[in-house]
Amino acid sequence: QVQLVESGGGLVQAGGSLRLSCAASARTFSTYTMAWFRQAPGKEREFVAGVTRSGSAIDYADSVKGRFIISRDNAENMMYLQMNSLKPEDTAIYYCAARLFTISRSHDEYGYWGQGAQVTVSS
Repeated sequence: QVQLVESGGGLVQAGGSLRLSCAASARTFSTYTMAWFRQAPGKEREFVAGVTRSGSAIDYADSVKGRFIISRDNAENMMYLQMNSLKPEDTAIYYCAARLFTISRSHDEYGYWGQGAQVTVSS
């Protein structure tokens, strides 16, 4: 099992940047595929980005491609999401998630979740 804790959310103006962090408890962190999802009020949880166990493969939602960068540090049991050129439509609660298999864009296929971090982008 793995426990996940997000940090780094906050309020930022449109065009600004934020960096989210996800700290994992498991010493087997490197065996998990990791991902970021987000959920805006009244909307379903949606995939943002995912990274495989070794970091060799990365996937981004079209809505964030070219603006967001996902990364992980297996030595520190950490995952990050660098968010640049933020837009008001990026406002949501951001969750980190883990699973044992390859990257999936479906939130139903992730068994481990953090508590979420609020990101608010003002216009």
